[in-house]
Amino acid sequence: MQDVSVEFASLLCSRLCHDLLSPVGALNNGLELLQDEQDPEMRAQCMELLADSARASADKLKFFRLAFGAAGGYGDDIDAREAKAALEGIVRGNKRVHFGWLVDQSNLSRGATRILLNLALIALDALVRGGRLDVGVEADEVVIRAEGPRLVIDAEIRALLEGEDVGDAMSSRTAGALLIRELARREGRSLRFSEEDGILLFGVTAPAVMAPA
Repeated sequence: MQDVSVEFASLLCSRLCHDLLSPVGALNNGLELLQDEQDPEMRAQCMELLADSARASADKLKFFRLAFGAAGGYGDDIDAREAKAALEGIVRGNKRVHFGWLVDQSNLSRGATRILLNLALIALDALVRGGRLDVGVEADEVVIRAEGPRLVIDAEIRALLEGEDVGDAMSSRTAGALLIRELARREGRSLRFSEEDGILLFGVTAPAVMAPA
């Protein structure tokens, strides 16, 4: 991915800005309303809007720092509670989705964490009418399950996860899928997924163990 590293960085920035535009815009609108509003009840509603927007902005920033950045330190492992909290913050913004965390281990590898978060985000986006999102990890193998009345996955994201060359179709929308594919390739993991009867299932194997020379 070195040849496109600059473009990839710009795509991640675009994705972050896109996702933050709504809650930050709501903050701005709330402040404007608060300046002109004198009714105590309406001012209370404005304060509630500001609090919700500030919380949503913080949740998104925490998630993207862990999914794309260097949050959790620079070691090989990340506290599983950080990954859980990051996902809970993102899911909290969609009240139609129920979230399940099926991870018993206390630490996750950095690669598994980034793959898990980005796959979970793709699965969450696919639940356009709500449903249930379950995340599991065992022995560094990642499983993501989404179930809902309607599942929609972007065709280019699907193509990237299936290993196809999307060429110029790479965009901020597909940046997460590109990162998943690259991380899996570097760590010798394989990715498989299926979609049937309202259920989307992703599975990522543990890193390949290199034989001694």
